[in-house]
Amino acid sequence: MSSQQRTSWNVQSSTMAQSAHNPIRQIVDKLKLDPQATKSFISLSVGDPTIFGNFNIDSSANDAVIRQLQTFKHNGYPPAHGTVDARNAVATMVTCPEAPVTADDVLLTNGCSGALDICFNVLGNPGNNILLPRPGFSLYGSLATIRGMESKYYDLLPEENWQIDLKHMESLIDEKTCAILVNNPSNPCGSVYSKEHLQAILAVAAKHHVPIIADEIYCDLVFKGNTFYSMASLTTEVPILSVGGLAKKWLVPGWRVGWIVVHDRHHILDAVREGLLNLSQVVLGPNSVIQAALQDILHHTPETFYQETIEQLEKNTKLSMDAVSKIPGLKPVQPQGAMYMMVGIELEKFKDIGSDVEFSQKLLAEESVLCLPGECFTYPNFIRIVITPTVDRLEEAYKRMAEFCDRHTK
Repeated sequence: MSSQQRTSWNVQSSTMAQSAHNPIRQIVDKLKLDPQATKSFISLSVGDPTIFGNFNIDSSANDAVIRQLQTFKHNGYPPAHGTVDARNAVATMVTCPEAPVTADDVLLTNGCSGALDICFNVLGNPGNNILLPRPGFSLYGSLATIRGMESKYYDLLPEENWQIDLKHMESLIDEKTCAILVNNPSNPCGSVYSKEHLQAILAVAAKHHVPIIADEIYCDLVFKGNTFYSMASLTTEVPILSVGGLAKKWLVPGWRVGWIVVHDRHHILDAVREGLLNLSQVVLGPNSVIQAALQDILHHTPETFYQETIEQLEKNTKLSMDAVSKIPGLKPVQPQGAMYMMVGIELEKFKDIGSDVEFSQKLLAEESVLCLPGECFTYPNFIRIVITPTVDRLEEAYKRMAEFCDRHTK
């Protein structure tokens, strides 16, 4: 027995646990709904397309899951990085002549956030830094922080449809930079990058020999006049870890199926591949029944389902742009895809609102409408609007927002 025997309980939280944080939660907790409010609550804040019942996966996918469930063949542990059939289903969906992949290049994960978690783990060490977009999804910074990594934020330019400020991004790269994360289409911006812009990003990565994590969870959710290009299809030089999943394009975030696709023509990531497999063994991968149905979901969902999803998003976007553009003090940036719209707040036009957080607080308290302040995405003086609610709820929300701004502008 140790001579330094403990004489009392002293159980502490780990350093990693203490550093874990959710910036959105920390800010939203400050936004309080008035308990005396008479108006119904309308949330324009949550990026879950299923909440309002107007965005649903095609019934053929449900049928595929039911068929697999009834076989009783998928109730055991699947391989930690995914079954061969499920990984092949992803590989055959994403492969192309410009960026060929096989099942051996795919790992299945617990949602796209699980894929991001593994990518940060495999590429970053404490003391490294990672380049992240600003504005950008708050999870990125949280994943870096708990690993002792520094987040370096490169600016996106609202006046250029949220394209990356390439000079600024390049200026952040140093010998400790482990990766550049690129989110396209974007949450929270709703931007979709052109082929030329993606090639310019890749040129910076190639020049400095920095791999890319391509968050492409919103792949193909693009509006007329825009085209989604996977980053891997535009380079033979830069190694890329591309992440995706069922959550957005197939409208089932709760099914928790994501993936990592390794694009590496020149065996630069051989050690990373081994690391990915090692990390996949720590916590088993996604639901075995959904994996079994993945071939049907990815390859046999009718094309009309994707078209109708885009049409509904486009309709909601037009409604949102038309309505918010007319509200005094607000300047929406035209979305090109995804499910979001960023709206600038012209604070100088308001008499009693000094920040995006205060704007969101007062809008919630007075009108029972919740939008996320730009501070959630490290981008002050903006709010993010989710455009997936039903048309009637969007119309009511924008009516209240207009009345709110009328009261508070000078």
